Amino acid sequence: MRLEQLEYLAAITRHTSLRRASEELHVSQSALSEAVSKLERELGVRLLDRQRSGVRISTAGRELLPSITEVLDSVARLRALAGDGLAASRQLRLGTVSTGTAGVVLPAVRAFQAACPGGEVEIRTLQRPEVVTALVEGGLDLGLVNVLDGDDRLPDLHAVPMLTGRPVAVVPRRHALAERPAVTVDELRAERFVALRPGYQMHRLAQRLFGADQPARRHAADGAEMAKQMVAAGIGVSVLPDFSVAGDPLLDAGLIAVVPLPEAEERVTMVALHAPAGPGRPGLPEGVAELLGHLVRRARRLELEAAAARDRPA
Repeated sequence: MRLEQLEYLAAITRHTSLRRASEELHVSQSALSEAVSKLERELGVRLLDRQRSGVRISTAGRELLPSITEVLDSVARLRALAGDGLAASRQLRLGTVSTGTAGVVLPAVRAFQAACPGGEVEIRTLQRPEVVTALVEGGLDLGLVNVLDGDDRLPDLHAVPMLTGRPVAVVPRRHALAERPAVTVDELRAERFVALRPGYQMHRLAQRLFGADQPARRHAADGAEMAKQMVAAGIGVSVLPDFSVAGDPLLDAGLIAVVPLPEAEERVTMVALHAPAGPGRPGLPEGVAELLGHLVRRARRLELEAAAARDRPA
């Protein structure tokens, strides 16, 4: 059994596509397929269900998936420690628009802390323009923002796509809409709506979603975390990216519920930003690269878990 076989299986499971997995890993589809087939023969189980529409992890594969993920995470930590993995003593500055906090940011910072006991992180909640300005001017080491379909590139910064999700309705757990398999835009428009303030991408998305007929009753919040708090308090309903609600304590505690919003077809991508290498910028400092690595690995793990959940029989 080789480590790359596990990495190949994880990538195929995330993408449910040999082609997309091969593009991510820069490995041919035939090499991917052969590596997983050898692993299946070695383990004596079928790990993938291969169909014309794509590939899905099998029942046996789902049972092994937590152990595979644990191995890959352990190897990542070992590599970090073996290669001078201790971050610089200065405090790292991470600016975020409050995206993926529970599912990505906090677990990544916890993993960074475990790998680099001397490392320190300052997390600042900002709007996207503030994140971009601070990165360009050197006031931040990393930034996390949401990007909508069709958004312009940021020429002064390097972007690392991490997670792509869909907008979902976030409602109080005891709300009548919480029991619905899906909700419509008209149903949300009739509720008191918790919008994000101008400057957040989800404010723009809500504007597009409701069009000229915006909700008549609404509040405004600074970021997804405050919006979820307001929903949990029964103040209204909101629309957020699914990855900004995944793993949230309010969801786990049964205070909020997530309901699909089929009419919201636009994708939302969480992107990590940093200043590119160039004159006077030799590249990412060791500690910044370490933290970025943990953010990317955590995002991919969340994506893997979501893919497995979609394939799980109802």
